[in-house]
Amino acid sequence: MKLEEYFNALAPDDIRLKGTRIGIESILYEYIYRSKTPEEIAEQFHTVTLEQVYATILYYLHNRSEVDAYLVNWLKFSRTIREEQQRNPSPARMRFRQMQEENAGKQLQES
Repeated sequence: MKLEEYFNALAPDDIRLKGTRIGIESILYEYIYRSKTPEEIAEQFHTVTLEQVYATILYYLHNRSEVDAYLVNWLKFSRTIREEQQRNPSPARMRFRQMQEENAGKQLQES
């Protein structure tokens, strides 16, 4: 099997492991930034095989500059989305915060 056959490139900024909804960024983040072993990563992502994890790492090593740029863009996008969610939380998130505050208030009253 050729290395490229392990992946589906849905868009230039969306490369996923074939047969899964897992993007290469998820695997590589765990490997590069969290120093997890391929075995730990395969255990974490139940729909991904150990072979797919190794293929992703090998793909990264063969295309390091392109994948590094891919990861930088993904991290920037993720940061932007988190900031936007903090500025404009969803109604469900606002209700969850309200419930947390109510529970904290009840606990203080009981103390």
